Amino acid sequence: MQGVAIAAVTEARLDVAAHEAAVASPQGGATVSFCGVVRDHDHGRTVVELEYQVHPSAADVLAEVAAEFGAEPEVLAVAVSHRVGPLGIGDVALVAAVTTAHRQAAFDVCARLVDEVKRRLPVWKRQVFRDGTDEWVNCP
Repeated sequence: MQGVAIAAVTEARLDVAAHEAAVASPQGGATVSFCGVVRDHDHGRTVVELEYQVHPSAADVLAEVAAEFGAEPEVLAVAVSHRVGPLGIGDVALVAAVTTAHRQAAFDVCARLVDEVKRRLPVWKRQVFRDGTDEWVNCP
């Protein structure tokens, strides 16, 4: 098995265990996953809710990024998803899982995958603060 197991932009809740299971391989010596969670603060301000909106090309961009990482020689499989729509504190916004033959490669690839998704995915985050104000942040 080599390549992309999951690459999804979705309004559905994200399941970390499903991403890890999707990249499982008998050749794998390491699976590393990342779970990006909505936190209750940003730059000293209390966040009460969050919303992600994406450009119509987002699913294609995510698939492209996943394919690039899935094609790396040391990678057995990748799975990555970004949730959109309204999210609450503690909800999972981004999941990435990578399986490789060796531990260090899995850590390195997963970190690079998350960074590249955050850099390239056309997604905008609206944070609502406790005082009723909000802020839009362009994530890429």
